[in-house]
Amino acid sequence: MTESATRVLIVDDDPLVRSALALMLGGQADLDVVGEAGDGREGVDQARRLAPDVVLMDIRMPRLNGLDATRELHARPEPPRVIVLTTFDADEHVFGALAAGADGFLLKDTPPAEIVAAIRKVSAGEPMLSPSVTRTVLQRLRTEDNDGRTNEAETRLACLTDRERDVALAVGRGLSNAEIAAELYLSVPTVKAHVSRLFDKLHVTNRVQIAILVHDAGLV
Repeated sequence: MTESATRVLIVDDDPLVRSALALMLGGQADLDVVGEAGDGREGVDQARRLAPDVVLMDIRMPRLNGLDATRELHARPEPPRVIVLTTFDADEHVFGALAAGADGFLLKDTPPAEIVAAIRKVSAGEPMLSPSVTRTVLQRLRTEDNDGRTNEAETRLACLTDRERDVALAVGRGLSNAEIAAELYLSVPTVKAHVSRLFDKLHVTNRVQIAILVHDAGLV
């Protein structure tokens, strides 16, 4: 492993899943699997001890589920990035995981190459939301009673400048920094600066939460 390798912690109650992920990731020179955990409580403890850059987090686990574990991790001063692993259609907790601070989520049947790419992307500060999963998330959100969420989202977004609002809407559509830069005729560093200000003004920890706010407000 290189000194700059991304440190990965795998948290899943299925030992076969953990072994398969560890084997797959172990062949990547820029990824280093530093540990495994069989439930959320062990995962939080391992994260505290091993200081991973990225945690692959199952949702349904004994002792402490992935939702609460993600919330605990993101309450720390320098939290790791968290990618939720889920079967999705059978998992109602995934929305809570995103709200708790998860940086993205993947279906458990995602091809290995895409899982590797997702870890690299999230480690670099970009969210990982596949288009198909994003559509399902948004469809589910639209079918729920969201009057309260709509009012709250509109109030929080009202503090943004016009340009910040443009960037927030683009994030809500799932665009990367490079895609936002091209669409709004901005440089990538300028887009990054706007996104950082969005984090501060909206009191969120990642782009996924920005996207949820934008959709709650009915803007995209």
